[in-house]
Amino acid sequence: MDQLKFIALDRDDLEVVSAHLQDATVKVADVLWRPSEKRIVIALNRFDWTGVNGSERGFRRCRAALRFDRVLACKCKCVNPAGKQEVLNLLAVEFEETDAPAGAVILHFSGGGQLRLDVECLECELADLGPSWATECCPGHAIELDPQRLQG
Repeated sequence: MDQLKFIALDRDDLEVVSAHLQDATVKVADVLWRPSEKRIVIALNRFDWTGVNGSERGFRRCRAALRFDRVLACKCKCVNPAGKQEVLNLLAVEFEETDAPAGAVILHFSGGGQLRLDVECLECELADLGPSWATECCPGHAIELDPQRLQG
């Protein structure tokens, strides 16, 4: 598993970061909000999706850090900040521009949980922190079909 290091300064960059973070696991205790520094740092266990179709057999994860700078506010929805041992499954990271270059970064977790970061501008870094390890499970997602849409 190759070590990753990305900088994201626009929506397209963040989409690449998001793709590499799909199904990363995050312990609530590992979300560090530093309001005086206008920074949030999230330690996570990144799943290696690129290696699933590679020549090596098996599934792998590695420890990584996701950092956002110029953060003005951090809000959560369906995530209990006091539940430090709760493990979240990260599905996607999006950027919604409000008053350019300002906007909101939204981290979407399974079960409807979200972190919303109001930012002056998009300034993000993703970096792997060490070697990967083998894991037995490959994340999967049940597809929920809307019966109303199927009838139309």
